[in-house]
Amino acid sequence: MNCSLVKISARAVALLALGAFTGAASADTLLIERVQHESRITLPERGLGMAEVEARFGAPAERLDPRGGQKRQWPTINRWVYPDFTVYFENSRVIDAVANRATAGEVGPKPAIR
Repeated sequence: MNCSLVKISARAVALLALGAFTGAASADTLLIERVQHESRITLPERGLGMAEVEARFGAPAERLDPRGGQKRQWPTINRWVYPDFTVYFENSRVIDAVANRATAGEVGPKPAIR
């Protein structure tokens, strides 16, 4: 087989693969893009206590079982699930709040482990 023909064939395969990958990636909506465009969702700030979060946002839809705490260097992490976001607490203070996935086609965090 001619060497130049092999190079052209390899380039064609690479371009086809790249085109297929680009088409699939553009169909997904990234969670971070949705959150940046949706300013209506107000998330709890870091450092708020559990009582403050509940006073501002109401009772969570679900309080998941705490994780960690087996050793001193592993603090207890509590998770509260609201319809639009999940709040993560280290002991009793907010360490993060993450917007929940809106649709099945959206690329974002996996559902919380129950």
